[in-house]
Amino acid sequence: MLEIADENRVRTLTLDRPEALNAFNEALYDATTVALREAAADPEVAVVLLTGAGRAFSAGTDLGDLQAMATDPDFIPGEFGFNGLIDALSSFPKPLIVAINGIGLGIGTTILGFADLAFMSADARLKCPFTSLGVAPEAASSYLLPRLIGRQNAAWLLLSSEWVPADEALRMGLVWKVCPPGELLAEARRHAEVLASRPIASLMAVKATMTAPTEEAVAAARARENGFFATLLGSADNAAALTAFNSGSS
Repeated sequence: MLEIADENRVRTLTLDRPEALNAFNEALYDATTVALREAAADPEVAVVLLTGAGRAFSAGTDLGDLQAMATDPDFIPGEFGFNGLIDALSSFPKPLIVAINGIGLGIGTTILGFADLAFMSADARLKCPFTSLGVAPEAASSYLLPRLIGRQNAAWLLLSSEWVPADEALRMGLVWKVCPPGELLAEARRHAEVLASRPIASLMAVKATMTAPTEEAVAAARARENGFFATLLGSADNAAALTAFNSGSS
């Protein structure tokens, strides 16, 4: 479900549910949260590199889980769940590099708001499907994405539910570099190892000075988004979208 490998002070976390396009179910949310917390506390880890196995980076939240949350009173959430992962990303004190190896939907795109460097395969695509699912944005993306890529680029990404190809993601500034598919991980790792060769305390100090000014705004954005999400989840539009998806008609 989540592969963890260490080399040269870089910890690589590989989302490994290829049969589900690495969609996050509750178990994967929990595993990734724990892995980030452990990497943060490990004095031998300087940098985390996050990627996916197979043809997807992540297809976002598992829609079976999303529908169960909205309709099943017996649904059992994970120990940390989605919000636990966002807590871990928000507070992660070391450089986080994301290598988008394939399609990224939902959290597979909004996670880039927390990335310090993002690399993307030339054949990958990104999408924020919130309006097509009748729900609200997530992961402080309503705040982080306008800061990262500008108001109008973020508005298109969050409002349209349209795919964004790699060249467009690069133009927007959503990712830092686009790589040929066969070179993505090597290029991301090369940069990760440059960072990992520096003193960890210095890396953490630099990151803290960059993220501290936004902490309150990120928390406020998450609270607003969660409020809208709670209102819209299970609404008529959301229920119809999930039903259409599960029946294969969308």
